[in-house]
Amino acid sequence: MQSLARPGGGITGLSNQVGDLDGKLVQLARELVPRLSRLTVLWDPTNHPSAYGVNALKALAAKEGLSVSPVSTPAQTPDELERAISALARERPDVLLVHGIGTYIRQAAVIGQLATRHRILTICAFSSMARAGLLISYGPDSASLFRRGAYYVDRIFKGAKPADLPVEQPTKFELVINLKTAKALGLTIPQSVLLRADHVIE
Repeated sequence: MQSLARPGGGITGLSNQVGDLDGKLVQLARELVPRLSRLTVLWDPTNHPSAYGVNALKALAAKEGLSVSPVSTPAQTPDELERAISALARERPDVLLVHGIGTYIRQAAVIGQLATRHRILTICAFSSMARAGLLISYGPDSASLFRRGAYYVDRIFKGAKPADLPVEQPTKFELVINLKTAKALGLTIPQSVLLRADHVIE
């Protein structure tokens, strides 16, 4: 890809910009746990974006004075996830950042239940995961991305070349807080965070 404005080749579309949101997620983690010192990350070593995300987060955390503890697992089943989360729970993480890869998105409800059972605070970048049971999410509005994707399909069907269509960055982001999960954890969400929420699940 030459650039976002002129991608070249035969690929274009929309970026969800998730990897660029680590700074915002770290900020939210600090608001939930003011004395945050260590951020644990659930990631999949077989997934390239997930591996890239861990390295980017380590670089950011170093600037923030935080340590990052990656917990790698390609867990596919509830039993595998239970073993992984039970193991990381013994390390008593301040906050667990769950990568938004396909496996974890599909198993978000299970991850949310297991994390709550072990009293682990969870953050992520996909609202569907917070709706399924993780504590809090901040990321692009997926519905608006899908709607915009239809525009690209229409343009290409009408003859536009992908190389001439810029890769668009999301313009709308949403903060989702699962208060049901917060209550199960015995956690009071700071009012400053609640007031910024786009959606609160009660």
